[in-house]
Amino acid sequence: MKHAIFLLLFDPACILLLIASWACVPSRSEIVNLESSNIDDILSNADVALVNFYADWCRFSQMLHPIFTEASNIIKEEYSEKNNVVFARVDCDQYSDIAQRYRISKYPTLKLFRNGMMMKREYRGQRSVTAIVDFIRQQKSNPIRDILELEELKTVDRSKRNIIGFFENKDSDNYRTFEKVANILHDDCVFLAAVGDVSKPERFSGDNVIYRPLGENAPDMVYLGSLTNFDLAYAWTQDKCVPLVREITFENGEELTEEGLPFLILFHMKDDSESLEKFQQEVARQLIGEKGTINFLHADCDKFRHPLLHIQKTPADCPVIAIDSFKHMYVFSDFNDLSIPGKLKQFVQDLHSGKLHREFHHGPDPTDVAPGQETGDLASSPPESSFQKLAPSEYRYTILKRDRDEL
Repeated sequence: MKHAIFLLLFDPACILLLIASWACVPSRSEIVNLESSNIDDILSNADVALVNFYADWCRFSQMLHPIFTEASNIIKEEYSEKNNVVFARVDCDQYSDIAQRYRISKYPTLKLFRNGMMMKREYRGQRSVTAIVDFIRQQKSNPIRDILELEELKTVDRSKRNIIGFFENKDSDNYRTFEKVANILHDDCVFLAAVGDVSKPERFSGDNVIYRPLGENAPDMVYLGSLTNFDLAYAWTQDKCVPLVREITFENGEELTEEGLPFLILFHMKDDSESLEKFQQEVARQLIGEKGTINFLHADCDKFRHPLLHIQKTPADCPVIAIDSFKHMYVFSDFNDLSIPGKLKQFVQDLHSGKLHREFHHGPDPTDVAPGQETGDLASSPPESSFQKLAPSEYRYTILKRDRDEL
């Protein structure tokens, strides 16, 4: 019998038959190819979708394909329900309109979607099966912490922004809207919910949501809009969770740099909350209209010593305010000048008007020069951009140049 099996396995006809049968076995992979005609429908019906924007000629894209496929196989086994998690891809050469729509500037780019909404933070972790699988598991974990006793709310972490909901039950449109918002903004805020009898004392007028801001003595703020209106609830929560002045770190530097907006940065010591608060107040007072044209950031002086040295400063000089235009860095005259009405706003306007750049090449504008001064002797020499170095690396992505025709 053993000899018969041995001969059978090595018979050429049998080998061909086995190869043919293996070829007919469908692959477990269910990577969805997105096209202009199906992308909106597929993404809007997916609870979570991870989309690989790639180009076949890009070597990093080629390296990612088998990893992405294997990660999809594992996740499909864990979340088998249709549309629970979707792994998809877009050939950006074939569908340049989709690439333009999502502002793809490098290959490969992995973007996360929830119910059709693109998340601001794309996947920038390791390109390994384990890392991608862990990332999806994290996205599928419950973003809301259950409150079992109202006493727990007295000990919430006031160093973080907290959104707290009080609901009669979880099987309601109110709670489902709250959960949907939490899924999107859980990286920016802590979401907590008291449900059922435990929430009764806080539901004297029905289900409600409050924001508990940073600081031990900061008062709660109540959401007054419709709890079933996702757009209103999301806009209100985003306004509370995403600060006007964000902290830049080495972890989020690539993401912030890729937004393409110049940086207005306060360098301060980690424990110097007073300077940060003053900067935040002046940004809100003077520059709220500039939101969307420049990123307002603060940075730890110790962690970002190199950019400080780049502008001939040290942590001992902090607090220091500077602009990084991604070409040059420009230093604000003096932190104490923040108290001068309009001074910070003028600094930013001088960037947009090109005045800071002109002065770099030609010295101060004639209207700013004292009588008898030679403008040629006053030409400034701001250093080159320091934070541009945090941009996506060419050792990890194929970067699309602005003057290329791919997109």
